[in-house]
Amino acid sequence: MGDARTQCQAAANEWLQRGSRGSRLSVMRQVVQVLGIAGGSGSGKTRFTAELVAALPPGTGRILDHDSYYHDLSHLPPPVRAATNFDDPAALDSALLAVHLTELRCGRTIEKPCYDFETHCRRSAGERIEPAPVLIVEGILVLASAELAPLLDLRIFVETRADERLLRRIDRDVRERGRTVDSVLAQYRRTVRPMHERYVEPSRLDADIVIHGEGELGPAVALVADALRYRLATLD
Repeated sequence: MGDARTQCQAAANEWLQRGSRGSRLSVMRQVVQVLGIAGGSGSGKTRFTAELVAALPPGTGRILDHDSYYHDLSHLPPPVRAATNFDDPAALDSALLAVHLTELRCGRTIEKPCYDFETHCRRSAGERIEPAPVLIVEGILVLASAELAPLLDLRIFVETRADERLLRRIDRDVRERGRTVDSVLAQYRRTVRPMHERYVEPSRLDADIVIHGEGELGPAVALVADALRYRLATLD
């Protein structure tokens, strides 16, 4: 644990010294920082993202989950929708998310899509997202997206063992998405594991910071939150 914390601290310090990768635009007299947080399905990236926002001053962070940007499949029969490879980058409307990030950077409110994972369709009403100094894009393919990569100032990869990720995915999909254990396992073998190996794991090499998603996330959350506060203060 001590080695992981030291590595995370060193990576955060290197990022601060190097400077942001993405463009910097003033919003409400503050500099906007865009974070990309990726990792395999069930790695703990969603929990890390939520804890990071909670560690920042109120109103500082906004989350845009990549999963909300799945293409609407309402034009397809349900069996075809269910057979779609949702772990392929082509399943996501990353171009729309890139537009929304640019709009938020410019101080304009956007309407984020709301996706129904049981029907694989977008709901009619979206979610209003206001601009903020820190925009966090979270999802398995965030660092693998050619549309999103140029917009990210800080890239974080949450790393967790494959067996633990699978157990977490089964628990989430059964409880939250109306799935059966058999269907989750079938999808894992058919698309999740192959796409992880093809797209997700290689994107780890583009990360500024790699965080271990098992155990206590608090120290890593605190390090990243401190680095962000420092960056915003020095660039304001």
